[in-house]
Amino acid sequence: MTGAESKSATSAEHIPESANVLLVDDEENILRSLQRVLRREPWQLTTATSGEEALAILANDKFDLIISDARMPGMDGPTLLSEIRSKYPWTIRILLTGYADITSTVKAINDGQIYRYISKPWDDDELRLTIRQALAFQYSERRRLALEKLTRKQNKELQQLNASLEDKVRERTEELKETADMLDLAYQELRQSYVTTTEVFSSLINKRLPANRQPNAKVITLVKAFAEFISLDDDQSRNLAMAAALYNLGKLSWPDDLFVAPSDLLIKDQRLTYLKYPVNGEQLLMALEPLKDTAKIIRHHQEKWNGYGVPDRLEGKQIPLESRILKLSVDFVELQFGLILERKVNRENAIKLLKRYQERLYDPELADRFIEMLLELAPDVEHEDPSILILDTLRLKPGMVLAKNLYAASGMLLLNEGKELTALLIEKLAAFEKGEPDGHRYTLYVHKPEQDTETPP
Repeated sequence: MTGAESKSATSAEHIPESANVLLVDDEENILRSLQRVLRREPWQLTTATSGEEALAILANDKFDLIISDARMPGMDGPTLLSEIRSKYPWTIRILLTGYADITSTVKAINDGQIYRYISKPWDDDELRLTIRQALAFQYSERRRLALEKLTRKQNKELQQLNASLEDKVRERTEELKETADMLDLAYQELRQSYVTTTEVFSSLINKRLPANRQPNAKVITLVKAFAEFISLDDDQSRNLAMAAALYNLGKLSWPDDLFVAPSDLLIKDQRLTYLKYPVNGEQLLMALEPLKDTAKIIRHHQEKWNGYGVPDRLEGKQIPLESRILKLSVDFVELQFGLILERKVNRENAIKLLKRYQERLYDPELADRFIEMLLELAPDVEHEDPSILILDTLRLKPGMVLAKNLYAASGMLLLNEGKELTALLIEKLAAFEKGEPDGHRYTLYVHKPEQDTETPP
């Protein structure tokens, strides 16, 4: 749900590189969960455990955005946001509520003029996207007012033109140059916003695949890491990241069985459909001017170094550099997901296959650098934490604390990272698991419990 500010009005705006965000909730666990969800974002996070503490903090520091719980002892969320609207109107306000309380929500919308309210438990991606959109909206409003102020100033100067016309013409020329620079900056900001939008759209493409066969996120991670590893320029890196997010776009019209079939086992008709997906993806993007370079990368990412790829049978360095990088990343990930060969290939063997088929499928020099990055940096590996246990519901014990969010088979968030398990919660979790379709079982990541300090009898 949205407040006065519309989500659609901000979707293509520039997202500020940094922002000050204030999180308010009387529950420490919720504050820690919010901090974990947002820790990778370029925002300065500050927390408060009450409305009164939040106002005291706001009196000393400026904040771009505040997220407040609805129900808190003393001053509740709607009252706090109403007070902030009165004193700090440029601070974006978001209400976080775990209650179906229409009165509280209406009060927050009417009195606090909130940007949006979010229900607990929240979806992590939706929460991050909502904050990005809110900050982008705030940024665009500030830019609009600044441009309006500049326009009023210029109009006033035009009305005061006098005999020194030559000087005024020179001044006006400088102003036009400044405006042109601003337009160029706005275009660059628009291109950057496309990166964020394509990654969000990438998650929608993933919905067509089973949860254990969704390669886009890892492909994006790999191409970004490799772009930095070999020092690609900003434009190349941005276009490559967008191509990694959208390389599967041409598969959207495929039937479900083709989506999960290993490419080496396709029958003739399926293979003909498969070979067309890079061109289909390119055609879907060609109408978008800022994505023309991205579309070209996608078109050629199934070309082979020896000239026997598709769609144009380009050979060697005729293949665009970014397309060669994307093919390395896609093949490395899809080998491990079982989307190329009949069986899944582990990471070590996937690296060996990249090495074996360089000079046939891959740029040899580029493949060596890619493998070097995989071995040195391993950006695709979630490094194991020895303090975290991986358990099923039968082995859970009261006092354990979740190290990762727990989701149902439907994708619904069940428990937040940082949630302490109780006997009652474990019992409810086991009962809920029994109702999951197809015998789905939960795997929980939990911190090791503290040693039992009771003295044995």
